[in-house]
Parts: sequence; structure tokens; C-alpha cells
Amino acid sequence: MPLSRRQWLGCAAAPALLRGTAAARPPNLLLILADDLASWMLGCYGNQEIRTPNLDLLARSGTRFANHFVCTPICSASRATLFTGRRPSQHGIHDFLTAKPIEQPPQGQAAPPPSFQNEILLSDILAERGYHCGYIGKWHMGDDAQPRRNFPFWYTLLGQRTNQDPLMSWNGQKVQEKGYLAELLTSKALAFLDQQTAQRPFFLTVSHLNPHLPYDGHPKKYYDMYKGVDFETFGWEPAAANALREKELLKDIPGNIRKCAAATTALDDQIPPLLDRLDERGLRNDTLIIFTGDNGFLLGRHGLWSKGLASDPINMYEEVMQVPMIWNWRGKVPTEGVRPELVSFYDFLPTICDAVDAPLPAGRNLCGRSYLPLAQGRILPRKEAWRNLVFGEFRNTYMARDTRYKLVLRNEGKGPNELFDLRADPREKTNQYANPGFLNVRDRLAQALAEWRQKHPAS
Repeated sequence: MPLSRRQWLGCAAAPALLRGTAAARPPNLLLILADDLASWMLGCYGNQEIRTPNLDLLARSGTRFANHFVCTPICSASRATLFTGRRPSQHGIHDFLTAKPIEQPPQGQAAPPPSFQNEILLSDILAERGYHCGYIGKWHMGDDAQPRRNFPFWYTLLGQRTNQDPLMSWNGQKVQEKGYLAELLTSKALAFLDQQTAQRPFFLTVSHLNPHLPYDGHPKKYYDMYKGVDFETFGWEPAAANALREKELLKDIPGNIRKCAAATTALDDQIPPLLDRLDERGLRNDTLIIFTGDNGFLLGRHGLWSKGLASDPINMYEEVMQVPMIWNWRGKVPTEGVRPELVSFYDFLPTICDAVDAPLPAGRNLCGRSYLPLAQGRILPRKEAWRNLVFGEFRNTYMARDTRYKLVLRNEGKGPNELFDLRADPREKTNQYANPGFLNVRDRLAQALAEWRQKHPAS
């Protein structure tokens, strides 16, 4: 979305109190993580038909990143990058990226990815800083039943994914719940917040399944909101010849978008109870609230439904790589702020370490950088200018993207490869890879990608 003059001013201006990053008491951290939610699906990112008023308000009363990217367009490995700061082929779930079979697993099921017990997680870093850590919802990073290190409060989804009457792990014990999953997660999050005091900081992750499949099981009122809506502004197309994962949903694109939209609005309704409880407990002003998604989604764009595996070959379209990143922190980040810089999931852990004044984990060869100054509206010194270049990888496919161009290389450059001029072609319809007029751009991005891979080699 183009930025208005007011939004640009909001990016550049910040109160004087924001010029210091360290505080006497580190902030509480509330991370809300959605599943299969692209930034383009939210009103605050320009969507005109899916209703997300609460998330839109969260963005308006804080700062959002207009160009925020995952490093890989698949749930499990992307989450691992978020919590470790490492590129997917570095961390302990990297073999999930290189698995050869790409066919879809049985409906509602997924093969469990390997554990990454030897990785240093954000929770490990924060626990050393005295944080009380809790994890609620979908884990999907190996052995969902057993509490991870430094998560004494553990409530995670087990077995087949379902929105009604889910099987959960409550601190390692199996519990067969009754009710709507999203509301159960919110209820447990409120219970965690009720345990917190102003004397000790906390880190709580609320990881929702919404709007991931299955699309049934949400309260009827959400489906009723979208009766008859055709989603004409979405730009969806008939099924593409190379459609793969969840291609059966392309038989009724508007009908299935209605269901996904219902799941998204149901997710949106889980935000106010959390904010209200923070206010009631007197914790809101000391709490940094962050909302994001683990990967994007296509919903009929390009004639595809899912994410990176929606097509054969793997795709890295903007819709699957861009996810929301909203920061809300009273008095610490500007309101109605919009940051235009390109930032990535691998920048998240360095940023949080910066926010809580914690050292980065040693020996991890992290490829990210803290964007805390950007979130707080501070102007970077010229010698520390932000590098507007992000990278992605998934199995045999790699991406380098700057503010205008995107390069996608497959099979170590043997192809099929792609180069898009996103300014002239934002929907990525015209492949310029073989166009001699783009040779310099192609070579520059290919060189940058090769240097990134060499500097941060796979484990």
C-alpha cells in the first residue's frame, strides 16, 4: 500500500523518550501468532472484504510494518525461524525443508516435524532475564505434548486439528476439551495473565490455529457475516494447471474464501479480551503486544489456494511471503505508525533481545538485525542505514527481494527461475528472468543471495 504523508511523518517522528532502548524494567511480551494468515488478508493492510476491526485498531494504535516477510512459506520451519532467529536450513527443523515428498497429507493431519531440542529459543533467552514464559495453542515444532524448556505454562494442541472439542496438552497431561478452540486458547491466556504481577516480566505466546484448515467448526455467526460475498476485490483466478496442495478447494473459490474469512474474523474477536485483561491487571502500559502470522496464503490468487506448496514448482509469491507485523506498546512506539522498510522473521529474535536488553545467543550465526529503532520511529544514523533486502528458502527454492525486484532461483540456478519487477508488476505475472534488460538486476540479486547463503551456511 502507498504510504500517506501523515504515515510517513509517523514513521519519522517519535517522542524523545523513545531515544533510549533500555528500560529499568524489561517489558512484558505478548506475542499473538496466527496460522496461514497473509498480511493482505487484513483490513489494515488494504483488504476490503474480510472484517478485522480489532486488529485494524491494534495497528492504528501502534505501528505496523508494511513489508514484513517470512523466510520460508511453510508453517513449522517458519515458526522455528521466529523463535531461534536462524534461517530454516540452519535450525533443527531444516530437514523438514528438504523432505522429498510434496503430496498433501491426509485431511486435517500433518507429519510431525523433527524436534529441535538443541536450539536456543527466545524463551531460553528471556527466562535467563527472569521472564515467566507461557505457550498456548499450536506448537508444531516437534513433540507438541511435552512442555519445552522454560515454558512452565504449556497448553498446546494435540492430534488432529479441529476447531471443536480439541485434544490438548495441559502442562504435559492430555486433556479432552469441550468447546471452540480459539475461545479455549483465549481463556487459558487470560488465566496466565491473571497469574502475573508487576514485579516480574512475562512472555506469553498465544498461537492460534485460525485461519488454517479445517474451515468448519467456527461459530455460525461468523459464517453468516459472509453469506453471498463474492470477494470481487481479491483478484482470484480459476485453478492453475500447476496447482498442488489443497487444489480441491479451487472448485468453489468464493465459497471457501467465505469460510476462511469467517475463521479470520473469529480470530480477530480474540484480541479484545486479552487487551481488556491487561488493562484490568494494570499491565498494559508495560506490555509490548506483537501480532504476526507464520506464513502467507493465496486464497485463489494465481489460481492457487495454499502457500509455498500450493504449486509445483514451489512458489514464493508475495501473498505467501508477506505476513503482518503489528507492534502495540503504549508510549514506546508511535500510534498510526507505518514502517516501509523490508524486515524478516529472522530479524525478530535480535529485535526482542534489543527490546529487553539481552545479549544475542553465542555461536548461532544469526542472519538478522534488530529493527527496534524502526518500530520506535527513530531515525537510523546514516552509517547504520537499513538494508532493504530480504531472503527466503524452501527446499530447492531460494528468493532475494529488494524494494523493487524479486529473484527466485530453483535447483541451484538450473531453474525454472523467475524475476519480477514488483513496481510495474505487483501481481507477479511477467517473468523477466530471461529479459536482457534486467540482466544487471538479476546478477546483483543472485550475488547477494549467494553471499547470504555462504555467510550463514546450512547446518
